[in-house]
Amino acid sequence: MTKKTIRIGTRDSQLALWQANSVQKQLQDFGYKTEIITVKSDGDIMLDKPLYELGITGIFTKTLDIAMINGQVDIAVHSMKDVPTALPKGIVQAAVLKRANVLDILVHKGGLDFLNKEATIATGSLRRQAQWWNKYPNHKVVDLRGNVNTRMQKLKDNDWEAAVFAAAGLERINLKPDSFINLDWMIPAPAQGAMVIVAMENDSFTIDALSQLNDIETEICTYIERQFLRTLEGGCTAPIGALAKYNEEDDTIDFKGVLLSIDGKQKIDIEKKVDIIEWKKLGFNSAQEILGNGGDKLMKEIKNGLKK
Repeated sequence: MTKKTIRIGTRDSQLALWQANSVQKQLQDFGYKTEIITVKSDGDIMLDKPLYELGITGIFTKTLDIAMINGQVDIAVHSMKDVPTALPKGIVQAAVLKRANVLDILVHKGGLDFLNKEATIATGSLRRQAQWWNKYPNHKVVDLRGNVNTRMQKLKDNDWEAAVFAAAGLERINLKPDSFINLDWMIPAPAQGAMVIVAMENDSFTIDALSQLNDIETEICTYIERQFLRTLEGGCTAPIGALAKYNEEDDTIDFKGVLLSIDGKQKIDIEKKVDIIEWKKLGFNSAQEILGNGGDKLMKEIKNGLKK
């Protein structure tokens, strides 16, 4: 068998490079040769129709998917919450790394008095926005986009009171400030805090190498959350949160899922505790309960609202 060099594809943001470097270190610890290749984001590449027909939908993952399909890189490392639930043809999930902090946090500018009066909170996420409005209906929520460094800078430069971030991203690159609170009432994005590595389906050498990095507990929990998302969403972006946690002491899984209207006024949630043997259908069954409990109607309203 050829001992090939595994080429790790990554975007060039600080967080993306941190993720690629951590995978590189783990692979090298197992004795594999690796190389990191940065790929410019999708704005720099002309996308032609056939690639879209492969089902590439993730704005953060598209460029790397194309680089893999074109043979420029062997694997891509992603924040799993950014990865569409349907992977492009020929690309497979090869490993899910041990999960980091799952929580959303509120980064503020010192003092939390604003929580009880009018305030402006920044987030680019429909899920965070809807959950925030559900709890603080009198607050204004503004859009915030860009990589974590850009978003932290925008928070400093604007007169917003606070912004919502995933704790894991800030912790990984030591950007988490002292002025934050954990939003433990906010249900995170499906697979938040987890990193996934994808590879080409026909590349058995690389898939075998990556299997050694897989964390089975994280793989199961993120599978449940993404199955919940996929069953509800049907290809539409909507305010959906999901979190599955494995309990070692009694071999059970706790699951929390939520679907909200864009304005946060409607909220349908679910909590379940099941035996580990029921994990394969937990996300699907939970989503079906939400759909049957008014979620079907709400998803139709969200789809129509987003088209306008």
